[in-house]
Amino acid sequence: MISRVLSAELAEHAGQRVTIAGWVYRRRRLKSVSFLIVRDRSGLAQAVAASGDLPAEESVVQVTGTVAAGSQAPGGYELVAPEIEVLARPSAPPPFDLYRPVVSAALPTVLDHAPVALRHPMLRAPLEISAASVAGFRETLDRLGFTEIHTPKIVGSATESGANVFGIDYFGRPAYLAQSPQFYKQAMVGVFERVYEVGPVFRAEPHDTVRHLAQYTSLDAELGFVRDHRDVMAVLREAVAGMLESVRRRAPAALDLLGVTLPEVPAEIPAVHFAEARRLTSSDEPDLSPEQERWLSEWALKEHGSEFLFVTGYPMAKRPFYTHPDPARPGYSNGFDLLFRGLELVTGGQRLHRYDDYVRALAARGEGTDAYEGYLQAFRYGMPPHGGFALGLERWTARLTGAANIRQTTAFPRDLHRLSP
Repeated sequence: MISRVLSAELAEHAGQRVTIAGWVYRRRRLKSVSFLIVRDRSGLAQAVAASGDLPAEESVVQVTGTVAAGSQAPGGYELVAPEIEVLARPSAPPPFDLYRPVVSAALPTVLDHAPVALRHPMLRAPLEISAASVAGFRETLDRLGFTEIHTPKIVGSATESGANVFGIDYFGRPAYLAQSPQFYKQAMVGVFERVYEVGPVFRAEPHDTVRHLAQYTSLDAELGFVRDHRDVMAVLREAVAGMLESVRRRAPAALDLLGVTLPEVPAEIPAVHFAEARRLTSSDEPDLSPEQERWLSEWALKEHGSEFLFVTGYPMAKRPFYTHPDPARPGYSNGFDLLFRGLELVTGGQRLHRYDDYVRALAARGEGTDAYEGYLQAFRYGMPPHGGFALGLERWTARLTGAANIRQTTAFPRDLHRLSP
């Protein structure tokens, strides 16, 4: 193929004859002239041709023409005297008009036809914001001395609990899809001290809600030599700020298209202990309900001017066995959640780091060590005080963009009912 330029680069080639390539976004025919709008990864470009047959929408084309100023063209420049070569023709029309500014199709139609529906700029924009968020997460943690790791997604035992796991046949042996990289990222603290991972996790939770998926992308981090969970919270604050800065820098067009206003991250995110949160919400439950999360977020915005709020010290009974208790209040944990715009976004905390403490914690829950031997191996040989967190990427993007359903920020969602496309 002839070397091409992108739509967004046309202004740099004024007066030159260049080649663009992409999909036919829209055709407009007038009496004496026709306009062909081409979409590529950078945006839209217009070609002005003599009246005649034009390729159908979503045809893949290569267009060679001279770059000229055009006041009505996207970006202010267009191609004149074009030569149009069709590289591929669609065998069927799209399920809805992709050139219209607003998506006319219902969410099930969008999800059923995701490979073509996601070409619509409004549906693609959340994925651009998601990608920019991941880039910012990596940039920030790299700067803070973390090493990126990649851990198995097929495991021999459940990570979080024995329920809600996807069982598989592993060459005749029972195995499971990983619920999180928790055990492995802790072990790798003993190798690199600071590690992170971006990867899929699997939860066989029978929830058919706007905030749950059976597979989602988890942004995990774990760091050693912490004093307590507050050191982990400080790193999380830096990661969130870095993600937002990356979105601001890398995806401005997507933000503008969706009308998104990015939040400011306070230098220190306000925190409230679970016991105080329970008092504020007049609750005696051992966990926060969605309604209480929303109320606390509104309270944080009103009292502290922050769209982010840490809730610390969750009861040990509601935290995994590897969670470190609060030395001053053993019934509570050195764990936390980060709430953002009314929703729990991140869970994290300090972990146990001594082998004997793990044995006691499992015994207190009526479990032995046999099922966790691979996990506990790291702690037999000395591990530093450490902690970490996990952030769900799709939920983060949904909160940022104001999406009503997490599936709107997922390219090919997997949930209670959907296994394709």
